Amino acid sequence: MTDPMTAPMTRRQLARHAGWFGAAVVLSVTAGEVVSHIADSRDSIAAATTGDANTLRFVQVSDSHIGFTGPANTDVTGSFARAIDQVNALGFRPDFVMHTGDLTHLSTPAQFDQVKQMMSGLRTERVFTVPGEHDSVGDQGRAYRQSFGRGTEGDGWYSFDTHGVHFIALVNTLSLEKLGHLGADQIDFVRRDVAGLSSDTPIVVFSHIPLFAMYPQWGWSTDDALQVLNLLKRFSSVTALNGHVHQLFSRVEGNVTFHSATTTAYPLPKPGQAPAPTPQVLPARQLHTALGIRTVQYRQGTTALAITDQELA
Repeated sequence: MTDPMTAPMTRRQLARHAGWFGAAVVLSVTAGEVVSHIADSRDSIAAATTGDANTLRFVQVSDSHIGFTGPANTDVTGSFARAIDQVNALGFRPDFVMHTGDLTHLSTPAQFDQVKQMMSGLRTERVFTVPGEHDSVGDQGRAYRQSFGRGTEGDGWYSFDTHGVHFIALVNTLSLEKLGHLGADQIDFVRRDVAGLSSDTPIVVFSHIPLFAMYPQWGWSTDDALQVLNLLKRFSSVTALNGHVHQLFSRVEGNVTFHSATTTAYPLPKPGQAPAPTPQVLPARQLHTALGIRTVQYRQGTTALAITDQELA
């Protein structure tokens, strides 16, 4: 994979992520290309609420870090509660909500219980999760799987279908050296999982750590992701949504469009702009601009995903 920090992006591919804060960004993804425009929150909600029974609408939240204590956010529980309220006030009922990892900060039973209780307040049909590395502290993810692993395979991976879209939820936060890692068993699962799908089936892949080389120096990549991406090359529309990096970033590589989500907890520095990816302290009134939620809309029978990122209200 090429390094997105050095490879150029065209205007048709992406409006640079640095300009995203302060407004929502609506991206239409068609055949691996991205066209974006800035929208205010009213435009975003109006776009998300249009459609019919054939329209899929879901929400991604990420990196709630329940249990974190520090000056970067002295009330991560309150921030996550506000994110849940914002989801419930979108003006439509999402088909599901996906939390892309680091639900907790130290993976204690009490923290998992708290997250589970809070997410039970989401007005949605289903809630899905993938684990982050903070959800696997000291036990290889056993406590996470006890709380959220029902119906999954292996270390917590799984897939499902709705509205003509095939979703794959991956675990790349175990067996970590420096980069994320999937492992042979999970790669074989993906091979078997997509074998019978038509090549025009839209694919959405969830993971915590990016599946592209966002910034390997900080571990913001997955060492064996290319093996999974090669299995998805025959599909005309593949979208990969991740957390971990606590900031918005997008990348197009071939038939795959990657979108990193922001956090509900605290910001991290942009790649290379600090010695390490440590929590960043912002003025109290600016913290909400670095936190947020993501809504995704897909109308069955089309090849486009509409993705809207909103700041935390």
